[in-house]
Amino acid sequence: MFARYDRMAKQFSRVGKEIAIAVKKGGPEPATNPMLRRVMQNAKGFNMPKDRIEAAIKNAMGKDTSSYDEVIYEGYAPHGIAVLVVTATDNTTRTVANVRSHFNKGGGAPGNSGSVSFLFKQLGVFKLSPEGLNMDDMELELIDFGLEEVGEDSEGNIIVRCGFTDFGNMQKALEDKNITPLSSTVEWLPLNTIEISEEQSEDVFKLIERLEQDDDVQHVFHNMG
Repeated sequence: MFARYDRMAKQFSRVGKEIAIAVKKGGPEPATNPMLRRVMQNAKGFNMPKDRIEAAIKNAMGKDTSSYDEVIYEGYAPHGIAVLVVTATDNTTRTVANVRSHFNKGGGAPGNSGSVSFLFKQLGVFKLSPEGLNMDDMELELIDFGLEEVGEDSEGNIIVRCGFTDFGNMQKALEDKNITPLSSTVEWLPLNTIEISEEQSEDVFKLIERLEQDDDVQHVFHNMG
């Protein structure tokens, strides 16, 4: 039970930072800020209370609150697995020191900017409820808005992927069709994956878990198969 509450607290904290970044970039009005609309949709997706969402927006507008920036760090986990670490930080000196420490203590190696990002592709990913939707129709209707692929996840939800630069176009296209995504994110997907043994993968997961527990870390992406 405590693990569940810890996970929920981490999610709420992560969304609070994402709201702060979105408001800083595009203002506090969801109607004119697509990034903020996306973050609010995701917050509702895992039952973040409406008053907490509104409080986070209000806090982001305050003069005395921390100003968060998104910073991406790169490196290698054990066994040559490439790792991208997306952070939201108000103190890059602290964050870079912590991330480097996690890599070193987790048996990996921190890298410079650009050292592994070329192994990934940045995509917009929309998860949709399949109710009333047809994947073939979706493909035809969305291809003009930057659609790269349509598929299904393990739970039967429809997954729509588009190029990073087409994220806003795809978001608007879905809104115009009155389709509200279950979630919408920007992800770094590996161009190719590396297959390693189960024992080796445990070493990688230990580092990933270590990174994910850091308060400044928002997401961790890797190319392990």
